[in-house]
Amino acid sequence: MASSSARSLAWSHGTVTLETLGGMLGPTLFVLPNGRQIAPFHIAPWFDRDEAKDLPGILQRLRGEWPCVPFGISSDRPAKNGWPASVAAGQVDPNPHGYSSNHQWDWLEAADALALSIDYPAPHPISRLERWVTPVPGRPALDFHLKIHVRTTCTLPIGLHPTFRLPGAPGAMQLEITATAAATFPGLVDTSSVFAQGQIIADWHKVPLADGGTLDPSRLPLQHRTEDLLQLLGTVGMASLRNHAENYRVTLEWNSEHLPDLLLWISNRGRRHTPWNGRHLALGVEPVCSAFDLGCDISTAPNPINKRGKPTAHAFHAGEVFETRYQISVDPLDAS
Repeated sequence: MASSSARSLAWSHGTVTLETLGGMLGPTLFVLPNGRQIAPFHIAPWFDRDEAKDLPGILQRLRGEWPCVPFGISSDRPAKNGWPASVAAGQVDPNPHGYSSNHQWDWLEAADALALSIDYPAPHPISRLERWVTPVPGRPALDFHLKIHVRTTCTLPIGLHPTFRLPGAPGAMQLEITATAAATFPGLVDTSSVFAQGQIIADWHKVPLADGGTLDPSRLPLQHRTEDLLQLLGTVGMASLRNHAENYRVTLEWNSEHLPDLLLWISNRGRRHTPWNGRHLALGVEPVCSAFDLGCDISTAPNPINKRGKPTAHAFHAGEVFETRYQISVDPLDAS
């Protein structure tokens, strides 16, 4: 199993931990004004088990939040229902969610922040990533700053990967997100998937099911044991997660000009194989400029999502340093 060094930083309203493997945010506590301590981020249950040692780096200590450059992974997929084909061979980056999601980052010195960098191997078109996680003084909130250093001109899907812990009771987490439409995955995410495939829908609260009827994924966990993806289109750069079981709200804010869509990864005890074993319960709330996690071939080609007018990959120029910022904050649902 790959090792990962970690550093933590305390401030008036919490403690945050960052790890070198994948640059992932580790255990983080937010202290609310009434003194309650909230740990909203997910940590995979296998992180300290022997079963993790043979997994890709991204899964070994899956947790928290991290950037994905490029986002997704290309595999051998035939063209289908307006979706282009892709191949696994010869990709710019064969790592799931990019080189940085699977390898060790290096620490950067930073005042009042945790910071990491990672150099990409040549001839990758990206040369380096840097990221800073900075507590917001006087608030239970974290500011994030990502820099992407570009080696050669390229067009790549990119995204962020906040992953949150879900309460055990069905429907106890309520999502509040504005979107102009939504898309279901154009295939099976897993054999347990229940969403109808390859649908564009006007109201993301009414997702068609493969067996008929609809489902509202804004209330989680679902009653179904399933693994599904739903891409919310034309978002406004804000998502609210209201945990009614524990009486708090998480707010994620990002630059929707950089990342126009939001991918919901609904991991609802569906996957039965190792290391998931039917026990994995988590929600990815992932701002993206990407076509799902389908990789570079599909995200850079004409596809049913970018044909609606929003890009599914970002155009980078040689020598550019692309920067984006986002914030995650926590507050109580009421004053109790």
